[in-house]
Amino acid sequence: MNSLISYFRSNVRQNGMVIALVSIMLLFQVLTGGILFRPMNITNLVLQNSYVLILAIGMLLCILTGNIDLSVGSVVAFVGAVSAVMMVDMNFSVPVTIVLALLLGVLVGAFHGVFIAFFRIPAFIVTLGGMLIFRGLTMVILQGQTKAPFSRSFQILAAGYLPGRDLEIGGYNVVAMVAGAILAVLFSLYLVRSRRTRVRYGFDVLPMGIEVGRIVLLVLALTWFALRLAAHNGIPVVLVLLAGLILVYSFITQRTVFGRHIYALGGNEKAARLSGVKTQRVMFLVYTNMGLLSALAGLVVAGRLNAATPKAGTMFELDAIGACFIGGASASGGIGTVIGAVVGGLVMGVLNNGMSIMGVSVDWQQAIKGLVLLAAVCFDVYTKNKAHPS
Repeated sequence: MNSLISYFRSNVRQNGMVIALVSIMLLFQVLTGGILFRPMNITNLVLQNSYVLILAIGMLLCILTGNIDLSVGSVVAFVGAVSAVMMVDMNFSVPVTIVLALLLGVLVGAFHGVFIAFFRIPAFIVTLGGMLIFRGLTMVILQGQTKAPFSRSFQILAAGYLPGRDLEIGGYNVVAMVAGAILAVLFSLYLVRSRRTRVRYGFDVLPMGIEVGRIVLLVLALTWFALRLAAHNGIPVVLVLLAGLILVYSFITQRTVFGRHIYALGGNEKAARLSGVKTQRVMFLVYTNMGLLSALAGLVVAGRLNAATPKAGTMFELDAIGACFIGGASASGGIGTVIGAVVGGLVMGVLNNGMSIMGVSVDWQQAIKGLVLLAAVCFDVYTKNKAHPS
């Protein structure tokens, strides 16, 4: 019991948000009369919140450096507008459009990164300027009109499903069930291997009973999720994209030198520079990466809407920032994880979905999300002060 208490105390941010997510889901399952956990609604949750999770992953890296990016919503709209012009007006192929759109996102991110990293202009000011610039360019490109439609192959990125939708057993998609089983086995093996590694190097580990219980809960959660998807149309393509991004960026932040440098920069920039970290290059790459993921989110949004609109991406930056803070990232930088940002994004997504099903008006939805974000930041400050009392 002491080990369990110690584990929760040392991981209070991550564990607290996971418990909050589960509690919110159970609450809305009851309040919506069982609609929240229906297979179709679970799939809709993934499709509706994919852009938030993509942006939250990139925003986390910015927040780890102690900064934010206010331009991501405008960049989403800008990239969508440019992509629409390329496909609808100039008849570019879908693969060429996607590559050029991602390169455009990299250039936009590099544009911000130069001013932030090398000219030492505060990120808030630079990205605020970027928000106005790219929103204005979006309106210029689209001339205030909606541009559509796109080819079916482009829409698959945001609204399509993996092949094999007709392969069913008892009404459940075989591909989704097999993928869920493989994923559960791989995660279980990873946790077992991680425990053995910690034991080998003399680190503290949870008692075996608690570790087994954690693995069982994880397997049950993955199996339940896979069955929900299997009962509808199978696995959405964008979910595969999200899973790949989560794995890649979790590896980058936790297992690479560059990831360690991001945390060091956010923890104490002067100390990091004196330790040999090339802080300017790290900052530049972080914002270049944010531009890349903003472009990817722009393609997903355009594909889901099957149109490019001047108002696309409005308030997306606040959703991404809120997801990171709700997921345990620290406003002062140096603390946060990719998984935490994803959990935070899911909390906001479930709140939106649950309140919409219940018929709560948009104004009240905004107010409630604001209160949740404020509570998350207060929780962050409280836990930090408790761990390091002055």
